[in-house]
Amino acid sequence: MMNLLEIVGLHLKSEQGTIVRDLDLSVSAGQCHALIGESGSGKSMTSLSIGDMLPATVWVESGKIEWCGSSLLAMSKTNRERLRGKEIAYVFQDYASVLTPFITIGKQLDETLKAHHMLVRKNRKERIEQVLEHVQLPKEIYNRYPFQLSGGQLQRVSLAVVIMLEPKLLILDEPTTALDQTNANEILRIISELKERTRCGILFISHNLRNVKRYADQVTVMREGQVIETGSTLPLLNNPKQSYTRRLIEAIPSLHPSTEMVHESI
Repeated sequence: MMNLLEIVGLHLKSEQGTIVRDLDLSVSAGQCHALIGESGSGKSMTSLSIGDMLPATVWVESGKIEWCGSSLLAMSKTNRERLRGKEIAYVFQDYASVLTPFITIGKQLDETLKAHHMLVRKNRKERIEQVLEHVQLPKEIYNRYPFQLSGGQLQRVSLAVVIMLEPKLLILDEPTTALDQTNANEILRIISELKERTRCGILFISHNLRNVKRYADQVTVMREGQVIETGSTLPLLNNPKQSYTRRLIEAIPSLHPSTEMVHESI
């Protein structure tokens, strides 16, 4: 089976030096692949390189990023922009920044849907209301502004965009860090349902190893821009080969192999 995403030998550089070195990573349909490691290890920059969203001071030095067998790096900027959102979607920790403060939620979702789907206005509104209900937001949200919503509600709106477009690959960059545990669990449940229903692939960047152990199928561990260990989630977290991975796990007692935890699919 062909991977949705295949990264081979990726090198990312900035004016200060190398950020990511010789990275290999793949995500297949219906798979959740977690990328873990300390802050500054290159996880987020790796994810931004996929969607052509690197800051101006960072660039791809070498390597391959392939999408369904085609080179993303060889595509025009226009074609990559068309992929981003419709086929490759992001949910960030800073979810509020993707919404314009003084435009209603409904109008912003409508503009997104109009850009990617040939639907008349009435059908677009029906679709948006269905999706808002799916993420457990009341229909009144349609006419509200971002500044009138709580953090949990804003994150659900960002998920509504993803569900509305049904991308093939969902990139989650610390999507629950700013949320309380109740909202965080609900967000991950909604994402899990989306994956089961659409068979999308997920790249899950997280510091929360409990969530990684619970939801991810595969784990890649990064340190200082390099992959130091990769493998199936439970074997890797229960019996890590690298001392760095062991230190990450030992910092969270509940991840000790003797602790029972159900492995769910996200």
